[in-house]
Amino acid sequence: MPKLASLPFVEDPATVHPVLGVPMHPYAHRNLGDLSDLTQFGVHIERLPPGSASSLRHWHETEDEFILMLSGEVILREDGGETRLVAGDAASWPAGVPDGHCLENRSDAPATYLTVGTRNRADVIHYPDHDRICHKDGSARRWTRGDGTAAAV
Repeated sequence: MPKLASLPFVEDPATVHPVLGVPMHPYAHRNLGDLSDLTQFGVHIERLPPGSASSLRHWHETEDEFILMLSGEVILREDGGETRLVAGDAASWPAGVPDGHCLENRSDAPATYLTVGTRNRADVIHYPDHDRICHKDGSARRWTRGDGTAAAV
């Protein structure tokens, strides 16, 4: 296995979610999975600046997710409450388990973590705080509400 070249972090600025219309916080990432030509799972190193969140709270029907904290600290928000994670801590979310989750950096220093997840062509992603469900098929996305009615895009 060849050594991977060190990639710089790609900075993603704060934006507004194109469908849900809610603020998305800035963060930075290194896509190691693409650099490795991996096709079955994704691997990223992500960095959250203070005051940022990893995503909107969500869960996947067909994709596993795993994180390993490398530095700093975050608050893991799940359906059951909040948990502080620090360097060396890990968390995982098996596919199909309806537990909306995200990471928030409430500290005054950046937090960095390794993310590993399934790369399925098709998935259904639930956003419980926003009553939205994303139906993913390749690059196509269709949005519905929890009751199955179409959601405006």
